[in-house]
Amino acid sequence: MELQGKIKMIGNTQAITDSFKKREIVITTNEQYPQTIMTEFVQDKVDLLNNYEVGNDVKISINIRGREWKNPKGEIKYFNSIQGWRIEKLSGEVDSGQLPPAAPLQSFETTNDVKDEDHDDLPF
Repeated sequence: MELQGKIKMIGNTQAITDSFKKREIVITTNEQYPQTIMTEFVQDKVDLLNNYEVGNDVKISINIRGREWKNPKGEIKYFNSIQGWRIEKLSGEVDSGQLPPAAPLQSFETTNDVKDEDHDDLPF
């Protein structure tokens, strides 16, 4: 799955344990009803965010993760997270209805030096 939007926030790398680290990024989608979505990059993927900054338009490839947790009272809770595994900048695109301007056509002058007997319609 993929998400596209403008970066609103990039967090610092957090060392959750000695062997687990994560970094969060928040994007705002460009839709009729924009969504603000937090995605986390974990372990060796945290460094993928180093070359990005707030305001960049990006596409993030994601996986949705879910887990079950039992609290001390014995109640079961469910959690979902969105994990990014690739990110890329979106380049400016030409509007779909707009084409770039065409190069001007060169005009060719006709000359009268060609004799009828020199003119040949054969392509070889």
